[in-house]
Amino acid sequence: MDASEPLRRQVARLLEWEDAHAGFEAAVAGLPPDLRGRRPTGLPHSPWELVEHLRLTQRDILDFCRDPAYSEPTWPDDYWPKTPEPPSPEAWDECVTSFQRDRSALQQLATDPAVDLFARVPHGTGQTFLRELLVVADHGSYHVGQLILTRRLLGSWPAR
Repeated sequence: MDASEPLRRQVARLLEWEDAHAGFEAAVAGLPPDLRGRRPTGLPHSPWELVEHLRLTQRDILDFCRDPAYSEPTWPDDYWPKTPEPPSPEAWDECVTSFQRDRSALQQLATDPAVDLFARVPHGTGQTFLRELLVVADHGSYHVGQLILTRRLLGSWPAR
């Protein structure tokens, strides 16, 4: 067994962690379409904005890790949707599916023994693969928490 295998498994699991809090799937499940584009009073983002931001940011980091011709998007314009509402009824489901697919690709990257997690991303500025995977997990956890708070304020979070 590769000595890094336990770390690889843990990092892959961290990307969809639900041991200490609700995960992405729970945070998006059952949200009525009429609430997806609503911003609760006092909060800057709708559920759509948070979910699409998660997707865009995760995809950016995946592209950074895999694409030697990577070009950094413009912050913040390319990391947030243009409107609080999804552009179509299907956009929500497409966003969720895309997020899950890209998360799976990141998990595969984490568990691939051919990838040295401690190596610098060749076209980066010093970032390691491990750092990028941890940034995705940390960022996701932060915004999933925001999404749950947003749902609570919209009256659409189930009691536990």
